[in-house]
Amino acid sequence: MFLTEPIPDHSEIENQKLALFLRQKELLDTFLSHGAISKAQYDKSLGDLTQKMGMSDNIPITEK
Repeated sequence: MFLTEPIPDHSEIENQKLALFLRQKELLDTFLSHGAISKAQYDKSLGDLTQKMGMSDNIPITEK
């Protein structure tokens, strides 16, 4: 007998993807606020992250 984990539904996957995106964005925010990266680096990295993760412009972007 094989035991399998339930396959997550589409909304659960999208929620996990959004949570990961927001954690990555928060990390970029922290780097920027501590001067570890420039505003240009932040903008480039956030743009790349948004594109690679397939996020839309509807994601709330807050600057600190």
